[in-house]
Amino acid sequence: MSTMARGTILIADDDTAIRTVLNQALARAGYAPRATGNAATLWRWVSQGEGDVVITDVVMPDENAFDLIPRIKKLRPELPIIVMSAQNTLMTALTAAEKGAYEYLPKPFDLTEVVAVVGRALSEPGRRPQRPQMDGEVEELPLIGRSPAMQEIYRVLARLTQTDLTVMITGQSGTGKELVARVLHDYGKRRHGPFVAINMAAIPRELIESELFGHEKGAFTGAQTKTQGRFEQAEGGTLFLDEIGDMPLEAQTRLLRVLQQGEYTTVGGRTPIKTNVRIVAATHRDLKQQISQGLFREDLYYRLNVVPLRIPPLRERLDDVGDLVRYFLRTASREGLGQKAIETAAIERLKAHVWPGNIRELENFVRRLAALYPQETLTREIVEQELAEQAPSMPAIGAEQASNLSEMVERFLATYFAGFGTDLPPPGLHERIIRDVERPLLTAALAATRGNQIRAAELLGLNRNTLRARIKALDIRVFRTPAP
Repeated sequence: MSTMARGTILIADDDTAIRTVLNQALARAGYAPRATGNAATLWRWVSQGEGDVVITDVVMPDENAFDLIPRIKKLRPELPIIVMSAQNTLMTALTAAEKGAYEYLPKPFDLTEVVAVVGRALSEPGRRPQRPQMDGEVEELPLIGRSPAMQEIYRVLARLTQTDLTVMITGQSGTGKELVARVLHDYGKRRHGPFVAINMAAIPRELIESELFGHEKGAFTGAQTKTQGRFEQAEGGTLFLDEIGDMPLEAQTRLLRVLQQGEYTTVGGRTPIKTNVRIVAATHRDLKQQISQGLFREDLYYRLNVVPLRIPPLRERLDDVGDLVRYFLRTASREGLGQKAIETAAIERLKAHVWPGNIRELENFVRRLAALYPQETLTREIVEQELAEQAPSMPAIGAEQASNLSEMVERFLATYFAGFGTDLPPPGLHERIIRDVERPLLTAALAATRGNQIRAAELLGLNRNTLRARIKALDIRVFRTPAP
């Protein structure tokens, strides 16, 4: 290491402002920064043996950093390289990992994080393993978005594609959990093997073990031939267990045994079969809550949740709406629905909309616009019209019912509990109350007050901020209606 107090940091970026702020931040942290605006100077410093860490932009006037990094790694393989880029796409993060970069940081970056990454790079021996070479260029990005939430996902995915670690993907329906699983497979070490997906919620409970592990002829009524299971089909590749929270307990026990021992037996079989698959699981459910209710095995949870990866709902990444809409329009054009543009004002209107179905709902909406409207440019008025037509009508209740809402709720809950034969909330009731009571109750109060949240909060005896938080959490659409 350099004789400087904490190490010499080489900075390469053609933006003077970025070089200045990095110089100042690293100097304050006790490092010795040296900065340049071109790749040629950076290469000269590195080839002369200078520097303990490199921080470089991807696009520079004289050379792309992704072309320079392999030469640096060949000459000085232990030198950590931190890549920065304003081209904040999944492919940028994956390419940085492929070239052997220590870390990828999207612009604009947080200076505190940069200093922390530099510290880790100096303290960790060696370098992160280089991921396998990607097969050619990718025409379409599997994940779209430049929001901070998506940038963090890209960085995590770039690391995970280099491993065989088990990943648990969580997120609401329609957020793209299977797309993320496909990225882990398609850009990972197992990309030449099969990707096999199974949705636990779509298979009858009594058939799940047969679907997973296969069965022998005569193992049960109707088993007329020996059948492969998904584990065998996914051998050497990735097995995606979607909606793992819907797996019955008996199947959970068998899956746990496979994860612990690396082998399984078919239904009706006796000979253990070794397995070599990467497991990626996904769920929209709260598995910790299911564990407390006895619906999911805690030991299986920890086996599957080696690396947790949460996919944000669309409302947490509204800056990505424009990119998503334009991507969906390009897809529709390739399907023969015509090339269409969309006004900025229309994009802003879509950002203001609530999307409880997340990206899946937005995609369906955009495809409908492309199919129904012949105009070359989709306007805000078109978006407004289509949103109004798909908006559900609020249930109407009278003023007398509204004034007696508290009494109605008490009677309803008394009847509800009586159905369980108890005065106390039975196990697992929380989710059922949210589904059967809280959502319709808040919706009814908003209908009674014509969307006035202040009056609705007073009617329900709630703090206004609490009501707003519950409306957001339950994805309740609030439509103001004019007084009669």
